[in-house]
Amino acid sequence: MAAAEQEEKSIQEELTDQILLAERVIKSAQEAESSKLECFELAKQSTQLAHLLRSIVRLTPSSQSLYERPLRRIITDSSMNLLRALTLVRKCKHSGVLRLVFAITTTADFRKVSNLLESSIADIKWLISIYDSESGTNLSLPPIASNDPILAWVWSFIATVQMGQLKDRVEAANELASLARDNNRNMKIIVQEDGVAPLLKLLTDGASAEAQLAAATALYNLGTDQEKVKSIASEVSAVSIVVKAIGESPMRVQIVLVNLVARMADLDEGVREDLGRENVHRPLVTLLGMDIVVEEAKTPSGKPTSIHSLVQINKEVSKKSFHSNSSSSLYSDGSSRGGRKEREAESPDMKHKLKICCAGALWMLSKGSLHNSRKITDTKALVCLAKLIEKEHGELQINCLMTVMELAAVAEIHPDLRQVAFKPNSPAARVILDQLLRVLNEETSPQLLKPTIKSIGSLARTFPAKETRILGPLVKQLGHKSADVATEAAIALGKFVALDNFNRVEHSKSIIEFNGVPRLMNLLKSNDRPRKHEFVLLCCLAIHVGNSPALEQARALSVIEEAARPMLAHHPELRELFAKAVDHLTLYQAGVHTHHKHSYVP
Repeated sequence: MAAAEQEEKSIQEELTDQILLAERVIKSAQEAESSKLECFELAKQSTQLAHLLRSIVRLTPSSQSLYERPLRRIITDSSMNLLRALTLVRKCKHSGVLRLVFAITTTADFRKVSNLLESSIADIKWLISIYDSESGTNLSLPPIASNDPILAWVWSFIATVQMGQLKDRVEAANELASLARDNNRNMKIIVQEDGVAPLLKLLTDGASAEAQLAAATALYNLGTDQEKVKSIASEVSAVSIVVKAIGESPMRVQIVLVNLVARMADLDEGVREDLGRENVHRPLVTLLGMDIVVEEAKTPSGKPTSIHSLVQINKEVSKKSFHSNSSSSLYSDGSSRGGRKEREAESPDMKHKLKICCAGALWMLSKGSLHNSRKITDTKALVCLAKLIEKEHGELQINCLMTVMELAAVAEIHPDLRQVAFKPNSPAARVILDQLLRVLNEETSPQLLKPTIKSIGSLARTFPAKETRILGPLVKQLGHKSADVATEAAIALGKFVALDNFNRVEHSKSIIEFNGVPRLMNLLKSNDRPRKHEFVLLCCLAIHVGNSPALEQARALSVIEEAARPMLAHHPELRELFAKAVDHLTLYQAGVHTHHKHSYVP
């Protein structure tokens, strides 16, 4: 309780108590009746300590942003040392027999306490030196940090970032970034010693691009795990500061800040939602589509749109624009400070790198978040993502596909989002679907195909019964040389024919027509990995179109029964599905393996 009360005191109160304690030591030393020389020395040191403490008191009113962390730590140590001195000098007031008793132990004690007071004096001198904004960063080592030099450096750098001149602040922020990059312990010390708030302040001051870059880099290097990300986000207005800086900073700073957002969103679900509440998607989508205009959008056939179609697309994707006075460009400027001219002056490589970062951040923000996914799809993001998937290659294209995959995954779980954002006849959903289909037909890289197939699978319930242009290419991927791609295709197709998909029968017929059964059989007969998803797909096909000649010709009943033996041992939850499949196949394939019909029924 006492410790809690002491922590609640203002720094002025702490310093006042400390000075009064030093005065008590001086007064008691003057009243000493023994060891007067030693007491005089302690009084002299206490006087010096009080003088230094008064120097700090004079500093505090002139600087509202005084960095208190090392001061409180040093005052705590100094207070304990003064209390030891007070106890010692009070003993010297005794006389007679008691004086002889105390004299036995005081010689060594005086020496020890004197050394402790000398250390406190050196600590406070060092503290005053780091508070001197004219002297820059102080890398000397105070006694309090003699066993841990990093602590003294961190204190000095943070004090400079918070209280120094601009040039020194930038240099100190870069030093903190370097220390954080070195190891996890350094990061922890910087966060624990209140290093985040001064970095955020340096970021908001925006006195120079170098200052913003140094602060952003240090924050990025600190946010490497969930605990530190929470610590950063818990600072007052930290999330809003970062979001605002993304919209106002030069492009090289934006890259670092966007990467910070991506990392924070990835590491902590709560911070991910906080970022969404601050509308971080707005500058991200704006910057991602900085060179995209409405006229580039196309119809599902791939032909340029008519004037009427352009108007319709523009209306659809601009219902909830970033600003009330939207222009003819699909995206507004990404920087209120830099503006279009400054942005256009940036190199293509810099713009490309920023787009990669923005796509990556949207990917992390949308992951499992209905709130963020709604906000992202309410903007022009889907059109922007579609155009980049069409035009770009490499990391940018992959990040865009991963964003679509996460948005679709959330839409799969939440029908309201699926019906609004991915409604098949909406222009934004159509352009996305066109690009997913193009990748599915034209690409062979697993890195591109896997998120594409997952996206299509998540949207399986949105496709009408007559939608066959997706199923054909998807069935073809069952024969992909990559086992991972083939499995993803089986998972996606399984969602088209799932028992709760309204169009499951029509989709099952389409899969049969696209020669899906032979490819599926090849996968099930392969022994290189468990084939749960392929097994589920075949069972669903058997339930919905058990009378198909393709299933009979492929001896589907035998394949299912053979696959069931190891499958049900590891996945007993599939027993009911397996029983239904066997029932349907034996119903239409009379006399074929009927003696196995009930052997796997629970």
